[in-house]
Amino acid sequence: MTSPHRPDQLHASAYWSGEAIVPGIYAIAPMLPGTLAFGLAFGALCAQKKFSLAEVEVMMAIVYGGLSQFVAVQSWPDQLTISSIATLALLITTVNIRFALMSASLRPWFGTLPPWQAYPSMLLVTDGGWLAAMRYREHGGANAWFFVGGGIVLYVVWLLSSIPGFLLAEQLSDPKKYGVDLVMPAFYAAMLVPAWKGVGRAVPWVIAGAVALLVYYTVPGYWFIILGAVAGSVSAGLMPDD
Repeated sequence: MTSPHRPDQLHASAYWSGEAIVPGIYAIAPMLPGTLAFGLAFGALCAQKKFSLAEVEVMMAIVYGGLSQFVAVQSWPDQLTISSIATLALLITTVNIRFALMSASLRPWFGTLPPWQAYPSMLLVTDGGWLAAMRYREHGGANAWFFVGGGIVLYVVWLLSSIPGFLLAEQLSDPKKYGVDLVMPAFYAAMLVPAWKGVGRAVPWVIAGAVALLVYYTVPGYWFIILGAVAGSVSAGLMPDD
């Protein structure tokens, strides 16, 4: 029986072929409804915070940070000062630092491409796109269009989804009324399903969640994000390799 994890497949050099575009889009298709609802909720939140639609779209286009954008807008001060800007930058960096680790995990694949092709591709790293790409890679895939094609579709859906949310902000003023408040937890919980690798490998998840909840209920601010992530990372680092 042939193993799906043959070393020569896992270390295959990246290449570009359009035949992987459709499979890449198909792989991220289940994530599109969640991304759409995510963007709707963000557009409504920005309207309630008195951002203009142009400001929202510029943020959507150049930040492309998902959860970090929610954190930033919810923490947006009435008046911007150097200290408040530094605080916002620290918050966004903390929430987005995981993308640096995700990008690093793609280096054995995209690192075989010229830098001018590899680094721009990393701008499309998202939680869902990364997960689909890693599963493709684990099965021996090396076509870069699989990741980039799906990433471009996710980006466009995210970019446009905030517009109806912004325009319908009054109807979405109470997120619980339409269940929009459940979008984020449901989205991230669903992402854990394909990442499941057994009870033992889930221990860092439990530790990270427990620490985050404890800090959330005892310490004001967004320290629960930082400390929960640190606790999960440290516990994962201390675990023995399989």
